[in-house]
Amino acid sequence: MNRPQRSWRYTTSLVLGTAVAVLLTGTDGPSAAATPTPHDTVDQAFTRAGAEFDVPRDLLVAIGYGESRLDSHDGKPSHANGYGVMHLVSNPRSHTLERAAELTGAAPNALQRNTATNIRGAAAVLRSYADRLGLQLEDHDDIGAWYPAVAEYSGSTDDRMARLYADSVYDFLANGVRATTPLGETVDVHPQAVRPERGRYTDVPALDEGASAAVGTLSTDYPPALWVAANSGNYTVGRSAAISAVVIHVTQGSYAGSISWFQNPSSNVSAHYVIRSSDGQVTQTVRDKDTAYHARSGNAYSVGIEHEGYVDNPAWFTDAMYRSSAALTRHLTDKYGIPKDRAHIIGHSEVPNNDHTDPGPNWNWTYYMQLVGGSTSTPVNLDFPAYNTLRSESTGTQVTAAQTLLNAQGFAAGTADGVFGTKTETAVKAFQSARGLSPDGVIGRQSWTALLSAGTKPVLQETSSGADVKRLQRSLTAALSRTVEIDGSFGPGTAQAVRDFQTSRSLTVDGVVGPATWTALQAGR
Repeated sequence: MNRPQRSWRYTTSLVLGTAVAVLLTGTDGPSAAATPTPHDTVDQAFTRAGAEFDVPRDLLVAIGYGESRLDSHDGKPSHANGYGVMHLVSNPRSHTLERAAELTGAAPNALQRNTATNIRGAAAVLRSYADRLGLQLEDHDDIGAWYPAVAEYSGSTDDRMARLYADSVYDFLANGVRATTPLGETVDVHPQAVRPERGRYTDVPALDEGASAAVGTLSTDYPPALWVAANSGNYTVGRSAAISAVVIHVTQGSYAGSISWFQNPSSNVSAHYVIRSSDGQVTQTVRDKDTAYHARSGNAYSVGIEHEGYVDNPAWFTDAMYRSSAALTRHLTDKYGIPKDRAHIIGHSEVPNNDHTDPGPNWNWTYYMQLVGGSTSTPVNLDFPAYNTLRSESTGTQVTAAQTLLNAQGFAAGTADGVFGTKTETAVKAFQSARGLSPDGVIGRQSWTALLSAGTKPVLQETSSGADVKRLQRSLTAALSRTVEIDGSFGPGTAQAVRDFQTSRSLTVDGVVGPATWTALQAGR
């Protein structure tokens, strides 16, 4: 049976002062019982914060997943100066970080760097929005009723973007969430039928409902894209040079949040296109003919494509995103006569006079360029019983493997042709410098180990299987200078190799591959 749409109105009995009184005891700060314990897991932190502030736990997880994939990024800020798993923001337009500090009594630094405190702060802010908007206490268990509060949490002043943000959160609830934290903890939300009660957002057209006066027109440059204009102060009308390159970026933030940031007049940044991680949806924010502010010295002659996610977390780089982005880049290269090569399709980090690192080592350049070229040919062989030392003028299949790995991690080694030339040597030196290795341009044991192990850091142990186990087995073969069977099955032989590596590198010897072991491998130890 369809329930009546709840009326969202200001309720004087639930003003914010009441919420503050609930959150704080006396004048000395939060109660001891409310303070997160030092040993809370991420899942416990969500449960504890949800219970304390009477916010549905699953809703908090879905918001955090959409903002960060539950990765705190070691307290580093996003593009919008947002922090932590829940993206508490401190910028000229949004102050959820400061609001969380006011409501919980936690120090801003703790809210930025401590995951449990960050989750608790977000729960307090979300509850304060619900109270201000008039959500009745008896309706707090109804996830669908929280929709307007979630839309407000987006921080957007554009109702279309607030709805896009909230719709994404409710899509996560409908589809379920299974996320792995950087420390290997799994956090789940089971799929659930939720009817969002949009309140005043009911009449706000969704961006993908088609072209209309309310939504704005769809992109005239790239028909599959939606159109949401960046603030006029964040780009220049016209260009001073012909379009001759495509620049690949990573947003360091969420899809909806990034588009909203381009609408913020204080950001002074923009890009031509933004691509969503989950399904590859594309939104254009600056016309191709105009100069977006995305790559400093490269602005005049390039088209900038932002990809939702964070440089250090490859979970954002989905196949849907790669394929959607490659289709857009293929369209741009065909339209503007841009060669489909790595000299003209480049990362932000490769634009002269830039200090950014995106798209970073987790971006799979080899796969991306195959898609841009319309090919997904058989993958290059990376499995060898031993990894030989390679240097200038080396040739063969292992050189092809090394070039493929370098390109995949954003170090331009050129075509993977099996010939160790000048371009490959330059890429090797850049890779070695980035990993803290001696930049001699020679791929020996340490460089092979770092190359082969690059990527995510999942917890692996006996009975684990799959591509990550094969990556581990390759890197152990290089690190130990002995053959470890590369079959994708974590059996006794792999466990012994792990223990031998841990012993020789003075790590905890438990046969389990966790963050410390991965870090040692990726540093080429």
